[in-house]
Amino acid sequence: MSQSAAPADYRPARRVDGKPRVVVTRRLLPETEARMAELFDVTLNTTDTPMDRAALAAALASAHVLVPTVTDTIDAELIAAAGPQFGLIANFGAGTEHIDLAAARARRIPVTNTPGVFTDDTADMTLALIISVMRRLNHGGRVLRAGNWEGWAPSTLLGHRLGGKVLGIVGMGRIGQAVAHRARAFGLAVVYHNRHRLPEGLENMLGARFEPDLDALVAEADVLSLHCPASPETHHMIDARRIALMKPHAYIVNTARGRLIEEEALIAALVEGRIGGAGLDVFEHEPSVDPRLLSHHNVAILPHMGSATFEGRIASGEKVIANIRFWADGHRPPDQVLEGWA
Repeated sequence: MSQSAAPADYRPARRVDGKPRVVVTRRLLPETEARMAELFDVTLNTTDTPMDRAALAAALASAHVLVPTVTDTIDAELIAAAGPQFGLIANFGAGTEHIDLAAARARRIPVTNTPGVFTDDTADMTLALIISVMRRLNHGGRVLRAGNWEGWAPSTLLGHRLGGKVLGIVGMGRIGQAVAHRARAFGLAVVYHNRHRLPEGLENMLGARFEPDLDALVAEADVLSLHCPASPETHHMIDARRIALMKPHAYIVNTARGRLIEEEALIAALVEGRIGGAGLDVFEHEPSVDPRLLSHHNVAILPHMGSATFEGRIASGEKVIANIRFWADGHRPPDQVLEGWA
């Protein structure tokens, strides 16, 4: 995460004379691209086709700055082969698991991100998925579109009321806290698991109870919502064993990263009716999505839309531009990710 204090071995960037050469890997909003064109010698991706490895290597060899997204893997080999002029990875988005931070540090290449701008957007989408899967909105819509609705009946398309249910939040950072804040309005009781317990005053404000044992949280929750970064430690944190701990009517919602869930185990539980359903905005092998998830009657499914708002994407672009300008002027960027610099 971004922090205010620079590490002991941090060295400010050299000032770039003239406009820095910037390569952007994906299509951004017109406002952002226009501003970049004013300020930088920028190469834009007008087709929005993800850059292949050769194109990424060419960008690091020729540019001062690369602006990647979560769809780009910037690994140690690419970073090691970067040109001597290359000096900044200005990521568009908060997550940086697709960038080898240790390799960047070895080359003294700072990495920046855009924290905080998608918090509300992702929290809103999380609540939308919780409501959708618990009230079977996705299933009802499918029935209607297929022409199979025969009218109202007292015993069909029944879901569960949100009020009085237990929402288990795994990862209580900005987004987890925003979800907890919204959940109170729907009468959900919030229990959370986190690496570190929140201050008591913040717990009271959010109406949230800390559960240090993740297994206990999984077993207690009527809805399990994931808000963790992807890392070796969190890979498949919700696996077959933990899914087996869930209540048979419980739901799992993921708007974080697909690799947090062992997808095959989730599908088996859904097919066998061992959990109530799932609300998914991310997938283990995206953009590939298992057809069994697409067809299951009680999976509310979206194509990675959690951050997809005009406001959030514009704000993210503004942060990217600010980070590049600070770096090009020889200053430490405000959103430098210091993980790996300690």
